Amino acid sequence: MIWDSWNSSFRLRGGEKLLDKPRFTLHFNRTSMSIAIIGLGYVGLPLCLQFARSGVEVLGLDTDPVKVDAINSGRSYIQHISSKAIGDALGAGSFSAATDFSQVKNVEAVIICVPTPLSKNREPDISYIIQTGESIAPFLQRGALVVLESTTYPGTTDGDLREVLEKGSGLKAGVDFHLAFSPEREDPGNPDSKVALIPKVVGGFTPTCLAKATALYGRAIQTIVPVSSCRAAEATKLLENIFRSVNIALVNELKIVYGAMGIDIWEVINAAKTKPFGYMPFYPGPGLGGHCIPVDPFYLTWKAREFDQHTRLIELAGEINTAMPQYVVSCIIDALNEKRKSTKGSRILFLGLAYKPDVDDVRGSPTFVLMDLLRARDAHVAYYDPHVPVIAPTRSHSHWAGTESVSWSRETISAFDAVVIATAHRSVNYQELADWAQCIVDTRNVMAQTNVDPTKLWKA
Repeated sequence: MIWDSWNSSFRLRGGEKLLDKPRFTLHFNRTSMSIAIIGLGYVGLPLCLQFARSGVEVLGLDTDPVKVDAINSGRSYIQHISSKAIGDALGAGSFSAATDFSQVKNVEAVIICVPTPLSKNREPDISYIIQTGESIAPFLQRGALVVLESTTYPGTTDGDLREVLEKGSGLKAGVDFHLAFSPEREDPGNPDSKVALIPKVVGGFTPTCLAKATALYGRAIQTIVPVSSCRAAEATKLLENIFRSVNIALVNELKIVYGAMGIDIWEVINAAKTKPFGYMPFYPGPGLGGHCIPVDPFYLTWKAREFDQHTRLIELAGEINTAMPQYVVSCIIDALNEKRKSTKGSRILFLGLAYKPDVDDVRGSPTFVLMDLLRARDAHVAYYDPHVPVIAPTRSHSHWAGTESVSWSRETISAFDAVVIATAHRSVNYQELADWAQCIVDTRNVMAQTNVDPTKLWKA
C-alpha cells in the first residue's frame, strides 16, 4: 500500500484505490507543529524524544508529577534513555512536560500512550484510556487529531474512545476532529530498536483521519504502513504479540516434553534454527513478562466472545505460559531435594527481576510470581539484579516495594541454598556464579557458556 500524494488517496500497489479522496487539508503546518503525548513511560517518552528531534514541539503529559519533574529537570527515569537525550530536547525548546491536561487545547495532535492491563479476572482494563479521553475531551479543538497507541481490542478507538471524546467535547469524530490508531512497537533494551526506523502501522476512522495521522507520523518515522481502519491497526498489534505468545508456549511445552525424554530443548532449538527457511527460533523461559505478551492475547479472547467466537489456540497458549512458574518451582524443589534440603527455610536467590535482559523494566516479570510461590512455601527469598537496585511500587506486586537487590560477592552468593536464573542479563559474570553458588537452577541456558560443576546445575 502506498500514499498517492497527487490524488490524495491510498492505493494498493496494483493501482486500485483503497480510500476515497479526503475532504480536508491533508498536512499539518510544514514549518511548525505542536503535539501532546500522554503517558511518559517506556512508549511515550522515546516517542516524545523522536518527535522533538524531528522539529516538532512536544508537550509530554502524565498524571505522575515525579516523572514530569524529572523530565523538566533533564533527568531520565528509564535506564536505556539517557538524561542527555532529554536535556538536548529541553535545551532546543522542543520538549517539555506537564500534568495539566487542559494544555491539549494548544496543540494540533494528541497521542495517547497509557497502560492497558488486565483486571483480576483477566479481562481488559481500558480505564486508563477512558480516563484520558475524559480528561482531554473538554479541551479538544476543532480540527485536532487524536491517536491511540495503547494496545487494545479491535473497536476501542472507533467505539469506546470515540464515544468518550464526542460526549466530552461536543464534537464529532471524522467531521470536527480526527481519530486514528497506531500501535506502539517499542523493544526496550534492544540497541537496534530505533523509533524512527520501526515501520509505523496507522489506521484512521475515516480516510481524512488516516491522511492526518500519516502526515503526523511522517514527520518523525521513516516508514508508514497505512491500513484500512482503526480496527485493522488494532488487530495488527494483537497478531504480532499473539504470534509470539503461541510460539513461546510451543517451546515451553516442548521443553517439558523433551526434558522427560532426556533431550535438551536448547540443543534442539540451536540445531533447528540452522534451517534457512520455514523456521524462526523462539526460546523457553520461566514464564511470560512485560506489558504485551502476557496481556494482549486475552484482549482478543475477551472480544471474540462478543462475536460468539472461541480462540482455543490462544487460550491454550496462555494457559501453558501462565503455568511455567509452577514448573520452575517444581524444578527448584527437585534441586533442593537432591541436596537433601527442604524448601521450607531454604534461602533462594533469584537472579534477574527485569522481565527481559539488560533493562530495568519489571512490568509483569515472572520473577515476582516465582518469589511469591517460594515465599508461600516458607522459603527465604531474595533477588539480584544490576538494573533494579530497589523494587519500586507496582500495580500488581506492591508488597515487594522497597525490597533491595543483594550485593554481588562470593560471600553473598555462596550463602544461598539455590540461585535461580530468571533473566539473562549480559552484565552478570556467570563464571563467578558457577564458582560461588551451591546450586543453580537455570531457566535461560546461560550456564552452558561456563565451566560449571554439573552436579550443582539444574535446567528448568
